[in-house]
Amino acid sequence: MQLLPVNLAYFLEVARTGSVTEAAHALNVAPSAISRQVAKLESGIGVPLFARHPRGMTLTEAGSRLLAHARRTETESTTLVEELRTGRGAEARSVAVACSEGFARRLVPRAIADFRCAHPDVAFRVDVVARQEATRRVVEGLADVAVTYTMGPQHDVRVECAVVVPVAAIVPLGHELADRDRIGLADLCAYPLALASPGTSQRELFDIGAQLEGITVRPALVCDSLAPQYEFVRAGGGLALVGDLGDIEQSAATEGVTYVPVDHPVFRQREAQVQTATGRRPSWSATQFTELLVTSLRRDRSP
Repeated sequence: MQLLPVNLAYFLEVARTGSVTEAAHALNVAPSAISRQVAKLESGIGVPLFARHPRGMTLTEAGSRLLAHARRTETESTTLVEELRTGRGAEARSVAVACSEGFARRLVPRAIADFRCAHPDVAFRVDVVARQEATRRVVEGLADVAVTYTMGPQHDVRVECAVVVPVAAIVPLGHELADRDRIGLADLCAYPLALASPGTSQRELFDIGAQLEGITVRPALVCDSLAPQYEFVRAGGGLALVGDLGDIEQSAATEGVTYVPVDHPVFRQREAQVQTATGRRPSWSATQFTELLVTSLRRDRSP
């Protein structure tokens, strides 16, 4: 059942397909009806939503913003209809979580396990994605909540919680740095390093810190997944970096590594955030789980 206004539904389908003809085919209506509703929408808003090309249509900046709104509205409408039909919206539904990999290792799955102890009929989907993608999924209604790293203010989402996350070096057991209380970048860079790619927040801050220190680094391994980095360290290939969410020491022995804090002010620019959408009615389950994530993140970062 469709709760979206007709013009918004038609706009959404054109945005998905990039063509009035394909949108009309998908919706089983005349192309002229699609064109008329999109034109009315553009006229009412007062700005063009699409750039017309011989082979299709692409969204303008205004169209992209309206698309994010339309997707949020569509997702909320679908959820509401399902809750009304089943009468189970307050207690049983699925919660979609988008998070970057550091949070998927322990914080998010542990929070899910805790939540399901009290609410076993709630199911979860966790998508492990890049930090910007996690935020985008919440903005567009593809996820109920995101747990991700950020640098700088966030304008398109509601930040439920934000904490500064220090960085620790992943060091092999028995390594000469393993007994240090903390190390500097110069200490770290004296060894082969496994680093994330330049597009990640941790690598961006590392590169800034190295530049400030006048250190030239050529990573021995570049990989955005943590599992190969851990294995690289355990095998004696060198050192790596990980965000210290406050829980890493709990499993250090079983992971066969030691964690040593890296002392440099540049890493204080990064925050871990729990994000939800603005202007969208969350389900009861999503609201309660978000509160649990906030509590878990704050607890893990407590001194």
